[in-house]
Amino acid sequence: MKISILGLARIAIVIVTYNSAAVLAECLGSLPEGSKGVNLTQVVVADNASRDASQQIAEEAGARVVQTGRNAGYAAAINAGVASLDLSELDAVMVLNPDCKVHPGALAVLAGALMVPGRGIAVPRLTKPDGTLQPSLRREATVHGALAEAVIGGTLSGRISGVGEVITDPRHYEQPGPADWATGAAWMLGTDAIRQLGPWDESFLLYSEETEYALRAADQGWMLWYEPGAIVEHIGGESGTNPMLAALLIVNKVRLFRRRRGRIASAAYYLSIVLGQSVRAALGSRTARAALAALLFPSRRIQELPQ
Repeated sequence: MKISILGLARIAIVIVTYNSAAVLAECLGSLPEGSKGVNLTQVVVADNASRDASQQIAEEAGARVVQTGRNAGYAAAINAGVASLDLSELDAVMVLNPDCKVHPGALAVLAGALMVPGRGIAVPRLTKPDGTLQPSLRREATVHGALAEAVIGGTLSGRISGVGEVITDPRHYEQPGPADWATGAAWMLGTDAIRQLGPWDESFLLYSEETEYALRAADQGWMLWYEPGAIVEHIGGESGTNPMLAALLIVNKVRLFRRRRGRIASAAYYLSIVLGQSVRAALGSRTARAALAALLFPSRRIQELPQ
């Protein structure tokens, strides 16, 4: 990543909103301190036709609003926001969920991480509102990883090196380093990588779009880099409580795996996911029951996003 003549990385921020008025003001309010040490050229709010005060809040804070015209999903909103930018005048673009608060200096740390050739994506340490770690790093999905999660659970399997998809061992988050992919709530993308990779895949309306993008980046030689010196607070958590969103998350994981792997591996992965959701459903999980129904009866189309 090349730095401007003034020595400060030129950064734009794209925040995706959909009825986000309850959290957007705090997100926008964190940016002056969060962007210390970089040249924050503009803030774009890519809005998916919110029916609340999201647009008004954004405009009052000085952000530029780009409307998608419908609830088009996370990837489509990112694409709309990025398309409104002049990448030739930027070194990187920060993509944010509206329920994030950027800690002081975080953008400068991420921009510094992208100075190393070959790094196309930099991600921060995500914390919960109470300040505790929010595990955000992921391994690429595998059959043995899905089976381990089904048998011993995601938390335990995530502590075993090379097994569970979600990396849950807190020690892994103490040092910077590469990762296969990471939660898409807060990413900084180098503009060279953006140009080469092209738009995000809009067929994933919600969930797996960041996975697909990170794995595509790796396929083309770009590294995703985790930088714990940059901290972003993230609320999140809807997929753990909302049955429809939980089902969409699981279905999209299987869809992406099938795109990238052969029939035999895909069938084994699907059966491992079904096993895991069956166990959780038997223990009374409403979200697992919804995910299991979506997996077993794909003709019953998930209403992916409310319009």
